[in-house]
Amino acid sequence: MPTVAVKLYSFLFKFTVKHRLQSRIGASPDEADPSGVTSRPEDGVAPANPTFSDGVATKDIHVDDPRASLSLRLFLPETALSGSDSKSRVRVNRDDSYGGYSPSAGRSGRRLPVLLQFHGGGFVSGSNNSVANDVFCRRIAKLCDVVVVAVGYRLAPENRYPAAFEDGVRALHWVGKQANLADWSRSQWKVGRDTMNDNFGASMVEPWLAAHGDPSRCVLLGVSCGANIADYVARRSVEAGKLLDPVKVVAQILMYPFFIGSIPTKSEIKLANSYFYDKAMCLLAWKLFLPEEEVNLDHPAANPLIPGRGPPLKCMPPTLTVVAEHDWMRDRAIAYSEELRKVNVDAPLLDYKDAVHEFATLDVLLKTPQAQACAEDIAIWVKKYISLRGHEFSY
Repeated sequence: MPTVAVKLYSFLFKFTVKHRLQSRIGASPDEADPSGVTSRPEDGVAPANPTFSDGVATKDIHVDDPRASLSLRLFLPETALSGSDSKSRVRVNRDDSYGGYSPSAGRSGRRLPVLLQFHGGGFVSGSNNSVANDVFCRRIAKLCDVVVVAVGYRLAPENRYPAAFEDGVRALHWVGKQANLADWSRSQWKVGRDTMNDNFGASMVEPWLAAHGDPSRCVLLGVSCGANIADYVARRSVEAGKLLDPVKVVAQILMYPFFIGSIPTKSEIKLANSYFYDKAMCLLAWKLFLPEEEVNLDHPAANPLIPGRGPPLKCMPPTLTVVAEHDWMRDRAIAYSEELRKVNVDAPLLDYKDAVHEFATLDVLLKTPQAQACAEDIAIWVKKYISLRGHEFSY
């Protein structure tokens, strides 16, 4: 069973979050901010650190778009620099204002898989640059040896469905666009031309991805409601097929997905008052996220097993699902994993005993042995699909 400290914090956590959710019911969309809301004041922010002081460098990127700006945080592990000139590891731009890692032309080091990460928070809270998400993404970047792109999608109720899902797809397309721009830039560099610039003279090519990202080994990782987004993005990638080239989604990880349905499962009945995120709280979140005229728990965003959600399950990428013993949402995630295995998709299930929802990503639980073990288990599995040498890693 969870410790007394966890139970006490869970009680305080639920009381606070429910109060915040109830205060947002009936709130009108923020029409003054067309970019939408991607973070809340109550979410502590971890500043970006563009140097390798702890083995991972981070930087924030804001991608302008006619519909809404996209907020991204990149996590680059220092292992990407293996084989490159150590003197080029940290260099300052000409204006001396950056002070972070900038790869030199012709010295790009290793190319690593790209992992798109979608944070949790019931679609209504959380952010890609929160303290907890920053710690988790650093851990994943190190253990999996990948470039993590944490996506700051628009939050409800200011931006209801399908805003968050659309932002997930836009992030995947941005990775593809970066790969194409990087190829064009390298070809221009070989003939002595400047790299591609936008109308303001700023480089459109993200140097970290250009030097170290390999979009042909792209992984999706979603936490709680972020798992719903990841699964949606995976479906859209299957439908797009070669139109996404050079991006290829080779695997996805669904961590305690935020699934629900109109007919309750055994766990939804037995564990309705479970730790941290109980059913009543999550129903409030779905009410704030789904279109007001479509608050249906069998909505395609909520229930993974209703027909007509997208391509056949047999076309889905390999999918690792993480569930917790004391999470009321566990049954539906297990059922989805079973359906994938029935059509021969590699879809293992990791079921953690004495664990609660968000046990590996919630701020107060990040330092627990279970959280560390979960990240290590994810790394073991995903390396089957991102290794350049084949499937040499397995259970």
